[in-house]
Amino acid sequence: MANNIKRPKFNFTWFYMAIGGILLSFYLFGGGGSGNMIMEKEYSELTRLISKGYIEEITVFDNDEVEAFLHLDSAKSVFGDRPIEKGVRPKIVSTIGSRDNFETFIFEQKANGNFTGKLSYKKRPDYLNGFLWNILPIVVLVGAWIFIMRRMSGGGGAQGGVFNVGKSQAKLFDKSNQPRITFKDVAGQEGAKQEVKEIVDFLKNPQVYTELGGKIPKGALLVGPPGTGKTLLAKAVAGEANVPFFSMSGSDFVEMFVGVGASRVRDLFRQAKEKAPCIVFIDEIDAVGRARGKNPSMGGNDERENTLNQLLTEMDGFGTNSGIIVIAATNRADILDKALLRAGRFDRQIHVDLPDLNERKEVFGVHLRPLKLDASVDVETLARQTPGFSGADIANVCNEAALIAARNKKKAVDKQDFLDAIDRIIGGLEKKTKVMTQKEKETIAIHEAGHATISWFLEHANPLIKVTIVPRGRALGAAWYMPEERQITTKEQMLDEMCATLGGRAAEETFIGHISTGAMNDLERVTKQAYGMIAYAGMSDKLSNLCYYNNNDSMFTRPYSEKTAEAIDNEAHAMITEQYERAKELLKQHKEGHAELAKILLEREVIFAEDVEKIFGKRPWASRSEELFGDSDAQKEAAPANEELPAEENTPENDGTAENKD
Repeated sequence: MANNIKRPKFNFTWFYMAIGGILLSFYLFGGGGSGNMIMEKEYSELTRLISKGYIEEITVFDNDEVEAFLHLDSAKSVFGDRPIEKGVRPKIVSTIGSRDNFETFIFEQKANGNFTGKLSYKKRPDYLNGFLWNILPIVVLVGAWIFIMRRMSGGGGAQGGVFNVGKSQAKLFDKSNQPRITFKDVAGQEGAKQEVKEIVDFLKNPQVYTELGGKIPKGALLVGPPGTGKTLLAKAVAGEANVPFFSMSGSDFVEMFVGVGASRVRDLFRQAKEKAPCIVFIDEIDAVGRARGKNPSMGGNDERENTLNQLLTEMDGFGTNSGIIVIAATNRADILDKALLRAGRFDRQIHVDLPDLNERKEVFGVHLRPLKLDASVDVETLARQTPGFSGADIANVCNEAALIAARNKKKAVDKQDFLDAIDRIIGGLEKKTKVMTQKEKETIAIHEAGHATISWFLEHANPLIKVTIVPRGRALGAAWYMPEERQITTKEQMLDEMCATLGGRAAEETFIGHISTGAMNDLERVTKQAYGMIAYAGMSDKLSNLCYYNNNDSMFTRPYSEKTAEAIDNEAHAMITEQYERAKELLKQHKEGHAELAKILLEREVIFAEDVEKIFGKRPWASRSEELFGDSDAQKEAAPANEELPAEENTPENDGTAENKD
């Protein structure tokens, strides 16, 4: 039991304070000596002793205090039987009322022969000023020195200083403080989970693999877009493996001092070796693992490269790191150094992609658990309405839906709250106060009706969900589509999508007679798509089966000649012009339906796929998405006339629909 008693730690501060107190005491009180015989008397008693001849010497101070030293043979009559130590001078201390009167009295006593000693005048020592001028500066310097040394050595709770700047900043998680996140908390990503589960199994049961001669992977690199769950997957590994887990960011290696990054790498692996078997997780490793030697004309960061060199050596050098597994995460694997990616360092590259339809259902299932849901909420419907959403985006949708429901004083989160949340995230906040003229509203209605009409009659265009002319975010209108879940995209599909995107500009020119800036983002999208089809996908007639994708980081070179660049420009212009003329022909064929659609849109500001179906009839190429959302009665009942929609266009900054998958 005695061993469990917590004793206070020795602190040098108290030691320094004790020495300072002793020195101050000697300074203040050491001059008089503790053995002096001193007695304080009234002024009348002092004058009586002087007149009797008992006083040998008198000292008068500037504050009218008097010290009168007695003759040794006369001290006994004043102090009684107190023994007088050798070398001690007995004295009387008193205060005079007037210095002139006292001087007159002394002259009289001298004349009478009662006082034959010395009368002197002195200035009383000012101990406070002496302390402030002599001792306090030393105390301040000593205190400042102690403070600086404590900061430099990392004392006082500091995370580091001059002496600790090379120490690793990694956070250690073990059994006592390990985050309790398991693979059950990671929805979807079955392939990625299977990869990291093998690492966990090896740490738990290494003999199963070593008996067959297998070796544990030294490292695993998690690669994927932001928000897909790379860090969450690493936390799940920490929770499942039940071994020490070091976590830090790639930017933690970067410091203003030269050599600090390499020193921190060495210290990290030194700590990991002491805790082996263990896992080291480096998030955003691209901060330190960028490829070396790129863009030499722009200058290089030698400190970053030294840090990377040390990391390469620690991961697979002459030293042994048995039992240490390095897991790293990045969304920019293309810029990492090739030496970092080779087998023996990162043996596995685990791709954590955006979730597909089934995985989005699982992710929604995780984030819907803490919410109070209405019976109208359908997980499959939500999953189909969020193509291209990452796990972080889905979590944001669920949270935003709960906030909207709470704002509307609802007892549970219903389907309409999720629809509004998706609209809010995709398009931005609805701007009900934006001022527009009637002419502008007509132009926007004709523009959006053009998108809806063209997409309805194209086989490969994404199914329409709803259209709005209500301003949202920086957009003045939007057409909301439901992209198909595709792994590959054909040329015909991309051309149909391009034609539908140009439907707004084509409707303006065909039915108004002039064009506006509302299609600027439409044009930006189709231009990028056309150049991608021609230069990268080889979908051009004149430049077929050629890919000019340049994976080089250099900004000053391109992998084709000026003549080829001119050919790419001509092909892109011809492709866009062809689809634009195609869109105008379709609009001319269905101008009555388009006019009716624009009229309804002006009246109600929001129309759904069902309204379009009443005008044009059932779409010839119905898909699973249209089967789910073709009947929009429930949506119309829940949505007012100015329902919020994801922003699409009419501004240069935002013209994207919800279909930007390919």
